[in-house]
Amino acid sequence: MLCPRTAGTMLVALALLCVRGVCASRAPAVPLNDRPVIGILTQETEDEHMKPLGGTYIPASYVKYLESGGSRVVPIRLNQSQAEYEKIFNSINGVLYIGGAVDLFSSDYAKAARIFFQLAQKANDMGDYFPLWGTCMGFQLLTVMVAGENLLTNTTAENLALPLNLTAEAWFSRMFENFPVKLLKAVSQEPLTGNFHHYGLTEENFRRNEKLQQFFSILSTNVAENGATFVSTMEGRRYPFYGVQWHPEVNLFQWNPHFQFPHSPNAVRLSSLLSEFFVNEARKSLHHFSNPEEETAALIYNYAPVFVGRFTAYEQCYFF
Repeated sequence: MLCPRTAGTMLVALALLCVRGVCASRAPAVPLNDRPVIGILTQETEDEHMKPLGGTYIPASYVKYLESGGSRVVPIRLNQSQAEYEKIFNSINGVLYIGGAVDLFSSDYAKAARIFFQLAQKANDMGDYFPLWGTCMGFQLLTVMVAGENLLTNTTAENLALPLNLTAEAWFSRMFENFPVKLLKAVSQEPLTGNFHHYGLTEENFRRNEKLQQFFSILSTNVAENGATFVSTMEGRRYPFYGVQWHPEVNLFQWNPHFQFPHSPNAVRLSSLLSEFFVNEARKSLHHFSNPEEETAALIYNYAPVFVGRFTAYEQCYFF
């Protein structure tokens, strides 16, 4: 059953969908890049079983997720120089911050993420479109970088599949604008999102922080196991920066039966549309490598994923 706020939101949205369509039809045409490349930031290996395999890693589900939307992937290694990161930034068309568990201030992951965040802000301010996406820990890191402080608290939703409590802004957001109304209704009623976190940003803490309120729109909330309402989906008001506290990639590419990975047709469609959305955002970036050989050498195809399903929730990971 829909909550009163969600039901009211849907009625308003249905009444105004035509208005949104008119606005969209008047948007000026922009050149698109049909060969997008998105960078995924590697993170430090913390799992004792995986440490012998490499110092940093990327779960293969994130790579497949972006590839399924029509992009290629470049792994972004940690501990590179500012100049090296700037060269990568000018060669790729977006960055995805993955989930995991590292320190959001002192880790090499956080330090590298902050460089790309600052480069993306500067580029967008100059009219150079460049999108960012944060999933779970990546979502949390976006809030820390914008707020300038860690406002995360206990919002445990561990191994739970949940519907989204969509806000009014969700119906007119960039992220969901091409979703069929029927699917948005399903998103708000069916457990289509996999949650695997212990910390998050409560709606109360979000609204108390002026920097966050000015930077992001809340598109959905959820309720944690302790009853706290946390922000589960957000998008930048001015910048093409997006964050989800849940994991859209698991719906398509993770199958461990001990975890609540949603695999219903609507769950798969939700993830597919989101991957297409972010890749289409990356198409608006015209960054490119200096030559085909340099591009080929940077792509994830140069690395082989390792099966890790015997001791993690992932099927495969890339190690670096």
